[in-house]
Amino acid sequence: MDAIECLKTRRSIRAFTDEAVPTEVVEEIIDCARLAPSAVNRQPWQFVAVRNGEVRKQIADACDGSGEFIAQAPVCIAVFCEKSTYYLEDGCAATQNILLAVHAVGLGSCWVAGDKKPHAETVLHLLGAPENHTLVSLIALGKAAQEPQKPKKSLGDLLYWERFA
Repeated sequence: MDAIECLKTRRSIRAFTDEAVPTEVVEEIIDCARLAPSAVNRQPWQFVAVRNGEVRKQIADACDGSGEFIAQAPVCIAVFCEKSTYYLEDGCAATQNILLAVHAVGLGSCWVAGDKKPHAETVLHLLGAPENHTLVSLIALGKAAQEPQKPKKSLGDLLYWERFA
């Protein structure tokens, strides 16, 4: 799949089969994440890939309804960043790379926000992240058990030339 097709066809998936995701596929996805752009090339990210079903359920429960599908997904990737000036932008760039890499290898994923969310501290402690790190996002991933339903807005609804009309 070429890059433009990947960008135009990726959608959020919230239902997954129980088919395992091979370790080498997870490593390839994280390898793509680590290559994301970051401010001053700081690369403040760390990733935790969670395959343990009980831990994924604890993460899903902590998300209080916004990430219940994490318990069902075969893998959840937690994106943590060392606290720094641009940690959120950097962590979001890495998260987007994960979403695109997941789609490129033929799997589905959904991003659950982490930064400033009530579940962030719980997940930080549950996964043993250092205190100088913060949770940026959680990504549930696996083989899709659904087709995405919601269409995207059209380009004409979003693009202005020179200034807002």
